[in-house]
Order: sequence, then structure tokens, then C-alpha cells
Amino acid sequence: MDSNTQKYINLIRSRLSEKRFIHSVNVADCAAQLAKKYGADEYKAYLSGILHDIMKEENIDIQIKYIEKNGEKVDSHMNKQIYHQMSGAAYCRLALGITDEDILGAIRYHTTGKRGMTLLEKIIYTADFISADRKYPDVEIMREKAQSSLEDAMLYSLRYTITDLTKRALPIHPDTIECYNWILEG
Repeated sequence: MDSNTQKYINLIRSRLSEKRFIHSVNVADCAAQLAKKYGADEYKAYLSGILHDIMKEENIDIQIKYIEKNGEKVDSHMNKQIYHQMSGAAYCRLALGITDEDILGAIRYHTTGKRGMTLLEKIIYTADFISADRKYPDVEIMREKAQSSLEDAMLYSLRYTITDLTKRALPIHPDTIECYNWILEG
């Protein structure tokens, strides 16, 4: 492990609860494994995974400030649970000086997905769903699907997410719908 990676691990440990820190390490490990399997950059995958939830436990007002400082807007139809993906990418760019668009995109879309995702974006999206600490119904099915096809795992997870949000009468972000349609168009 290089000193840069260790610096980010230490930063995450200082910013997140123990549970969220463990989740971030698990996502990073899973992402590196998926990157190796699918031919993506393992370092970028690990780094994106360790940083993906960097703003997850930050105050909403601070998250909104980072989002706006990064030139984006918070839409009224957004579930506040997805702010962290936007503020996380913004924080990594503005506070940490990360300029790699692949890493920033992977952090930015790890919750909603989007149409036309890169390989790294698909890896982080999937790793977040199937990391070792996840225990929800059907996680084993998604883990199995991820071993043969990221797209199959994503389609399953998108159906799961859309169904769950619908049952709870919560808004579904347009990027999630676009991601679902894009995967179906395959």
C-alpha cells in the first residue's frame, strides 16, 4: 500500500463512524477484486471505493455547499440520502485535489448510477451493493451475478432499488431510471 492510499484511509477513519469506515474498506477491497476480474485499474478502484462515502455522515448543509461550489444544484425531487455521492465527488475534487474524472465519476454515481457508466463507475456501484458487510435480502444473488456480469448484477440491484423506493413512496432519481433503461438496452 502506498503512502497516498494510507493517507486516504486515515482520512476516512477520521471522518466516518467505525461502521461506515469498515463499509468503506470492504467496498474498496471488493472494488479492487472486481477491477482485477474485469480488467480495470485496481488502484483507482480501491481508491474510489475507500473514498466513495467520504461525505456520508457530513451535515447536509455542508454537503449542499460542496455540491454548489462544484457547480451542481440540488434538485427538490432528490432523496437526501444521495447528496453524499455528489458532495463526495465535490469534496474529493475541491478539498483533496483529485482530478481523475474516472475516480470522481465513480464516487459521483455510486448510489444512483447513470446512463453510459464507465467500467470503474459500474465496479464501484456494484461493490457498494455487494461488499462483505452487506446483509440485506438477495445480496448473495447479487454477489453471484457480479462474478459473471457487472451488468446483470446492476440490473438486479436497480430492480431492487426501484422496487424498494416505490414501496416506501420515495422519489426515484432520474439517473437511476436512465441507468436501468440503459442496462436493459444493453
